Amino acid sequence: MDYPYTFHVALDGNGLNGLEGKAGVCVFRYHPLTGQYEYDIQYFDGLAGGHAVSVNPSHRVGFLGSTSQQLLFYNCKTLKEVTRLSTLKLEPTTSSIHGSTHAVWLNNSEFIVAIGDGLWKLNLEDLESPVRLGDHGVKLPHALKLTPSGRYLVYGSMDHPDRGEARELGIFDLKTGKAQRVELPTTSWHIVCHPSQDLVYALSFRVQAPDRHNWHEWSMAQFKEYAFEIDVPAARVNRHWSADKDTPAHINSDVCLSNNELIFCNGASGSIVMIDLKSFSSFRVIDVKPSAIEQVRAFRQASKSFVEVLARGSFLTHSNHHLRAILVSRGTLIDSVYACQLSADQSLLFTANRGLNTITIYNYPENTVRREVRMPELQKFDKSLCKWSDPRLGFHHSVLLSPKNTK
Repeated sequence: MDYPYTFHVALDGNGLNGLEGKAGVCVFRYHPLTGQYEYDIQYFDGLAGGHAVSVNPSHRVGFLGSTSQQLLFYNCKTLKEVTRLSTLKLEPTTSSIHGSTHAVWLNNSEFIVAIGDGLWKLNLEDLESPVRLGDHGVKLPHALKLTPSGRYLVYGSMDHPDRGEARELGIFDLKTGKAQRVELPTTSWHIVCHPSQDLVYALSFRVQAPDRHNWHEWSMAQFKEYAFEIDVPAARVNRHWSADKDTPAHINSDVCLSNNELIFCNGASGSIVMIDLKSFSSFRVIDVKPSAIEQVRAFRQASKSFVEVLARGSFLTHSNHHLRAILVSRGTLIDSVYACQLSADQSLLFTANRGLNTITIYNYPENTVRREVRMPELQKFDKSLCKWSDPRLGFHHSVLLSPKNTK
């Protein structure tokens, strides 16, 4: 059957810290008229920390970004591995979470990724002849986007385990080969570009180092959150939005744009927030906090999260961080939506809920549920796990391939 919608989602397996888990891909296909769907799931041996996917313009080859210092490519139809490359042969890194998590495709074979302290252009047909474009100039580059003019690469930055907190956005001018930083009051991992103007929207990512220096195993901070609208050529903030600490907008992941709203999902707070672009102040929320019954059914996920939280720090010595995590998650012990993409015709919003292991499709802008699918458990793909183990596949960043007009 021919499915007009194809939803690619990176997988990082079960557990609390997706930066250290498995690495795989889920491809979910959907037909809106019949409601039929199918999916394929593939995990890759010898790769960990699956994080984000991107697909080349022909939709034939996908890239699975990870924190493993490897580039892995897969066939979009079969999910079979096409090839992989160790980036350590090109440039070293100072941290094991410093990987090529995101990529920008320039055409069907050429792409740009961050490796070490640099930005590199590679060709899928000749991976052995990479070109180093220049230094990226930030602590630990994360989400990577190309502006509509094709001149600027823009990227968020993570807090670095050794170099400390990153309160910055990176801009690389492909014409001059120079990078510059936009200083921000908060760290910002995730961004999205305006479809026609050289504007970028960046979201704050508020975390803390439990021991004031260990940014590898950070804890969630209950601070106010921000969204920034940034003029890329001018390298300055135009407007920004802020929300009080009790607004469920913590630990964001995917971010996308409609004609009227900035849309982003929040894995810790259990929500999808939509900010009005015209006013850049009013907003609405899809609340996906699990019900009490859903939380009881997800006891295996909750148990694993509870153990891993305590493994990061004793409740006696780090009680403030544990209590803040409870407040941020609004009393739940399972994570939530990490993947969220709007269809090209802006009629459907595809989401993937990591904690509940479900894919939900909403009618947009009504935000009514059109279809919800409970996905298989991880035990189906990892036979070493017992039935009582955490069943999360590990949904993370995603990309949606869809027609521009389905009417």
